[in-house]
Amino acid sequence: MKLLALLILALKPLLGLDLYMPVPESNPLTRDKVELGRRLFFDKRLSRDRTIACATCHDPTLAFSDGRVLARGIDGAEGTRNAPALINRGYGSSFFWDGRAKSLEQQALEPILNPRELGLTEGELEQRTKLKTAEVTAALASFVRTIRSGDSRFDRYTAGQPNAINALEKAGLAVFRGRGNCSACHPGPNFTDEQFHNTGVAWRDGALADRGAGQGRFKTPTLREVSRTAPYMHDGSLTTLEDVIEFYSEGGRPNPNLDVEIRPRNFTPEEKRALLAFLQTLTGRVREGW
Repeated sequence: MKLLALLILALKPLLGLDLYMPVPESNPLTRDKVELGRRLFFDKRLSRDRTIACATCHDPTLAFSDGRVLARGIDGAEGTRNAPALINRGYGSSFFWDGRAKSLEQQALEPILNPRELGLTEGELEQRTKLKTAEVTAALASFVRTIRSGDSRFDRYTAGQPNAINALEKAGLAVFRGRGNCSACHPGPNFTDEQFHNTGVAWRDGALADRGAGQGRFKTPTLREVSRTAPYMHDGSLTTLEDVIEFYSEGGRPNPNLDVEIRPRNFTPEEKRALLAFLQTLTGRVREGW
């Protein structure tokens, strides 16, 4: 608990808010474990052909995303979904676009064992690292918990610096919270409700191309660092933030299970420009490690 309290104190000035990060009692944060996790995160021995690492799909220079439409694994194998950014995932309650992992420890293991991603067996993983599988996943999860974004201009604005964002950006915030109702799915300091929604992205030619968490629902991503994590959506189908704004302005893609909050907003050109400007204020400082 002392370590957790120290982490909260470290995050408070970073995010401008007092946030509680859930850390399982079975895997308490320690400096040594975080440092081990960082080394493993960049270690290409964790892939079958020793050509890629966790950091290949989660590049620190891209807010721990990869800039690709779809994730790519060993032998150039293309995945079926976009690699999500890992920033502030320590605050998450479920993981992957479909929420199939209920802990960061589980999330850390799945890509290692996936034949289209890193492609190892547990035996190979333990032989290469000289660690038990549980030790590897505990260390990786601990490192990911330290990857956080904060100290954005928006944070400074909410911390009492009225000139940290300009008039256009403030107008975008008003649209975000008001007529756009973007905050229905992107609330709070981490700009995600940690829930699953059908926006119609997966609806193609009268059918679901990907069921996601069921009925075409996908996890709401954080909007922090969003200007650095293109392309967007679970399938990487929207290239720019302008495309995303236009998609929601038009009301997503109608289908039988469209979320009740998704409907045409018909933003004016000025509102679109303001929304884009506001989203760019969420770019801050990304830190990782102890």
